[in-house]
Amino acid sequence: MNYHPYLAANDPAVSPTLADPELAVLETLGTRRSVTVGEYLYREGDITYDFYVILSGAVEILVRSDGEEQIIVRHGPGRFLGELNLLTGQRVYLSARVVEPGEVLVVPKAALQHVIATNPGLGDTILAAFLARRSVLLSGASAAIRVVGSRFSPESLRVREFLARNRIPHEWLDPDLDAIVERLLREFAVTPSELPIVIASGSVLRHPTPGVLAQYLGLTIDSLPERCFDLLVVGAGPAGLAAAVYGASEGLRTLVVEMVAVGGQAGASSRIENYLGFPTGISGGDLIQRAVVQAEKFGANITSPCAAASLREEAGHLVVRLFDGTDIAGRAVIIASGARYRRLDVPRLADFEGNGVYYAATEMEARLCAGSLVVVAGGGNSAGQAALFLAAAGSPVTIVIRGHDLGASMSRYLVDRIEAEARIDVRTNTRITALDGDRTLTSVRVTTGGVDAVWPCAALFSFIGADPATGWLSGCAVLDEHDFVLTDRSLGDGKRWAGDRCPLRPAIPGYSPQAMSGQARPSESRRPSAKDRPRCVPSTSTWRSLTDGLRTLADPLWKGSLPVYDF
Repeated sequence: MNYHPYLAANDPAVSPTLADPELAVLETLGTRRSVTVGEYLYREGDITYDFYVILSGAVEILVRSDGEEQIIVRHGPGRFLGELNLLTGQRVYLSARVVEPGEVLVVPKAALQHVIATNPGLGDTILAAFLARRSVLLSGASAAIRVVGSRFSPESLRVREFLARNRIPHEWLDPDLDAIVERLLREFAVTPSELPIVIASGSVLRHPTPGVLAQYLGLTIDSLPERCFDLLVVGAGPAGLAAAVYGASEGLRTLVVEMVAVGGQAGASSRIENYLGFPTGISGGDLIQRAVVQAEKFGANITSPCAAASLREEAGHLVVRLFDGTDIAGRAVIIASGARYRRLDVPRLADFEGNGVYYAATEMEARLCAGSLVVVAGGGNSAGQAALFLAAAGSPVTIVIRGHDLGASMSRYLVDRIEAEARIDVRTNTRITALDGDRTLTSVRVTTGGVDAVWPCAALFSFIGADPATGWLSGCAVLDEHDFVLTDRSLGDGKRWAGDRCPLRPAIPGYSPQAMSGQARPSESRRPSAKDRPRCVPSTSTWRSLTDGLRTLADPLWKGSLPVYDF
């Protein structure tokens, strides 16, 4: 047994001690129980667990690593156990063992969610501790889930990206570099041909897809007993998560399905600085984690990866069919399915995707590049943020754009920073025409003014735009020539909010109230100036439709907050 204090026991943000009034609130919802030394309140690998408050005695939180249990922290009277997986429904990856006899208060998960939603003071204390514990566990308890796979394996990268995007503690081991891998393969009877693998709670998943791993961790629709909801939100980017927050906070039984990983493109952003309310900026991962916790605080269910395949009306409900054949029904659907990255039209692109060609620049990709030369293709804000992040990580960066002016499509503050960054070189009027490499990408061929050149590089980051992910709506919604869903005003029928539809509702004849959100709408309704408030309109209008029917909106606040729409 090793003592490894990943969590500072005296840090009130991580391990707060509840006051008597707070304990009294929980006392009305829980059951007292005596505990003895050596008893486990929950173990890693358990599907779920209750919320425990220590009234007397002591409990140690443990993580198993290399056959030994390591002590993370010791909790005494007044402290509570648990972290974010109590809200997210993820499988347990830590153990809680009693080391001093005493008494605990056992509060069921449903009662805990009720406290968080209805008691702001106590709820904020618990949520803040859960968030702080997850942040530390991302490094401290990484051995609870291990990914063993080559850095050259796209399969391995997809699994690691899924875990990182969902902020699930894990450790990556490269069989080419980490000596411990050989012992692990013998211990779990794994052959090199079965890599990559995921080792979690003593179980081994061979060649797992993100979907298989998500199912094991309890993140898919299979973990939910219901298949019918008040509100379905397709897409878990900022727009979809905002819709979930507003819908769930109004008491709607809300389900969010996301085809890749929670957060969408924003979740993969290294730094977001032009988002209202964050003057010093925030990483996409931190922003999305806060949004997820906020939605789940009000009772929303969030599942991924779950890709929508089609939408239909049946028996008075709207039914979304997922790609695995599962049907989920709702009284209303909000479409926030976002966009799919455009792919460069060059030979051998598929050979290097996930192995030299990337569509996000996070800590994971930055570590893979390890200060080597990289190329960023694209002239939008995502490309600018990626270039600055990679340069700060030590990589010389070349930005490639087909146009002649970086400022034509990028925010001025990013252009100014790029021009001031010595590690970044901008090449205008340039196109990437070919990729080369053996096991991984080693160079790109470019054309500038009719002159070809070959640039050595360790990675190519592609941010050349995206197309709306609306193919699953074909046949039930009107799409424009770019596959954006047309809403009422775009249809040219002259109808306004005072009529039978709201301006954000798509044209799905005969369907119950729908709403559009995020990047599925045409570009004029996705301008940054209208970024924040419109995203709440779909959920609010959906709630009104489900409760009182659509009504004319006359609140001056909304008129002033929605400059895109002329009420």
